[in-house]
Amino acid sequence: MKPGTLAELGEAETRRRLAGEGLRLRVGPYCYAVQCPVPVVAQGVAALYRDHYLARDPGFADFHVALRPAGLQQRLSKRLDFFLDERQPFGSIPRGQAFAFFEWGLNWCLSVTMHEYLKLHAAVVARNGVAVVMPGLPGAGKSTLCAALALRGWRVLSDEHALIVPGSHRVVPVNRPVSLKNASIEVIRRFAPDAVIGPVSEDTHKGRVAHLKADVAPNSHDPAPLEAAFMLFPQYRAGETVQLRPRSRAESFIFAAHHSFNYSVLGDEGFDAMAAFVDGVDCFDLRYSELDAVVEALESLLRGRPGA
Repeated sequence: MKPGTLAELGEAETRRRLAGEGLRLRVGPYCYAVQCPVPVVAQGVAALYRDHYLARDPGFADFHVALRPAGLQQRLSKRLDFFLDERQPFGSIPRGQAFAFFEWGLNWCLSVTMHEYLKLHAAVVARNGVAVVMPGLPGAGKSTLCAALALRGWRVLSDEHALIVPGSHRVVPVNRPVSLKNASIEVIRRFAPDAVIGPVSEDTHKGRVAHLKADVAPNSHDPAPLEAAFMLFPQYRAGETVQLRPRSRAESFIFAAHHSFNYSVLGDEGFDAMAAFVDGVDCFDLRYSELDAVVEALESLLRGRPGA
């Protein structure tokens, strides 16, 4: 029997479960069991995860996470703590940053565990069944580009984690909302006025943060891995026309390995997995400033690949 979606559960029941026994969400191959009594988090979950599938309840969950007050001092100061399996991995945060911290906590769970895949810090998007992996430094415009592609019909596999099947160039989908920071929030609002953007968290360590509902493609939650054909290294540069320049596989290997969550943890297997992946994709540096122009350039890139 096909599992139901969060939308089918309804917003009132979503809020009740988050504040009580918890809510179990399917994200790619994983199950998150989440609890949070904070209304703004419930609001964001109901809006941004409405098309995610629910996992069996009761049943196994990969991550048991909670965001809640922890003790009298936190309650009086309106601060919250994040818990994974009842362990508190980082310090408390202001209640006004609750949804951004909730999303960062879910990212952290996957970043530091689950080593069956090679994990790159990268966005992954796809068009017509072909995946494009986009590693990037903070501030390079990776998430803004990922959001723009989602809003122009591309499928988002992830904004944060490229999960690569070792020995291949197949990427496992783990679709969740795309993180937007500071000026990017208004850039995307202008780019697509009908985009669904969740609660805004102010004055975080990354500035102003909001999240985009990115699972707008019909097959957003198909769990099957996709073959990657390209690895692009995006960099936003104001006023520049779109430029795609080939990048050597050796240089691409080094950058991707340095920005992998578990390359060193996997040891020899990580080296072999990275080598197999980079050997199977074409690598490019990407410079851009105007979103519509870069979307068209990437669609042309895919149209020009052999067999397209």
